[in-house]
Amino acid sequence: MKEQRVLVLPGYLNSGPGHWQTRWEDEQAGFVRVQMPDWMHPECDAWCRALDSAVREASAAGARVLLAAHSLGCLTIAHWAARHASAARADGGVAQVAGALLVAVPDPHGPEFPADAHGFDPVPLVPLPFPSIVVASSDDPYGGIPFAERCAQAWGSRWNGIGARGHINAESGLGGWPQGLEWLESMST
Repeated sequence: MKEQRVLVLPGYLNSGPGHWQTRWEDEQAGFVRVQMPDWMHPECDAWCRALDSAVREASAAGARVLLAAHSLGCLTIAHWAARHASAARADGGVAQVAGALLVAVPDPHGPEFPADAHGFDPVPLVPLPFPSIVVASSDDPYGGIPFAERCAQAWGSRWNGIGARGHINAESGLGGWPQGLEWLESMST
């Protein structure tokens, strides 16, 4: 059986110590954060290149890859898959991605979308070339349910609404979020 690596993709400003992504990295073997070139001034092309490099590195090591994204990390995956999927498939990149957990998809047209984030609009609304699950909160200030549902449908993602949990971050009171980890692991089989 292939080694599995989970690439963790935080959103704008990175994920702090209480965030479920950080806890997963601290508590689970094989979880690695994708280091973005600039957490405060995200630029889609640069973030896609960082993701592409991380997937290729994991693939070169023979690992099967899962992606665990929050917020702007979700849009990064959608753009990366749309831009790099055919080239990556030819040399093993995207073919090594077993699935993606896409949590709290932000709407670039929403009032809270960070003004410092560039190039993420328009959001690619094409099927992802790997299984995925979109998780959304009914009171997320960065993206409403209709937008997240539209993305999930276009991407071919399974949908999970979790009620009113804000931006599904450290302030949401999820702790280590075992339900999210279970959803992520459901794509590894």
